[in-house]
Amino acid sequence: MADASKSHVLATTLLAAGLMSLGGMAAASPCSPCSARDRKEAATRNPCAAKNPCAAKNPCAANPCAAKAPNPCAAKAIMRPAGYTPMKGDARLGERLFNDPKLSTNGMSCNTCHTGGAAYAASFAQPYPHPVQMALDNFGMAQIHLDEMVQLCMVMPMAAQPLDWQSKELAALVAYLGEVQKTFRPNPCAARNPCAAKNPCAAKNPCAAR
Repeated sequence: MADASKSHVLATTLLAAGLMSLGGMAAASPCSPCSARDRKEAATRNPCAAKNPCAAKNPCAANPCAAKAPNPCAAKAIMRPAGYTPMKGDARLGERLFNDPKLSTNGMSCNTCHTGGAAYAASFAQPYPHPVQMALDNFGMAQIHLDEMVQLCMVMPMAAQPLDWQSKELAALVAYLGEVQKTFRPNPCAARNPCAAKNPCAAKNPCAAR
């Protein structure tokens, strides 16, 4: 009892001297409704305090086509091998493959970047081989063939291995893109970033205050 009295006198003295605030005492009290523990528990109970379900990493937030530095040594993986002769491909199979995310290791398909004819450079309308900025920036290639461009996209945005040069898949994709190229018209307003498609997680936060 005497100890409690002494503590009360000490606290009163410190308060009078301005060395202790009522706020400090309340924050230090484990029973305070505003204690750090209570605030944490309150946040846990708040259904909207949980992590935003739309805050998952946007697969296109980091541009997989962005060059860190030109790597001419890596160009061997996407350049036509010696003695290579292009095969005739099935454009209908190529269209299916164009939309198939199984070709990649990251869930992307060719159509992820090129939905509705988006993200083709204006030079896509020109006959191949021709200069493509992405090939120059990333692989130091001044000119590129269409089949090499397919291999570039396999290696970079889609994070996969190049297709076999004698495969029906490569021939089919080249055949399909050849058909797309015939009707392509450059869009001066098209975004340059092939990953600039609308973020599927950009919808309004369901937990945002109204």
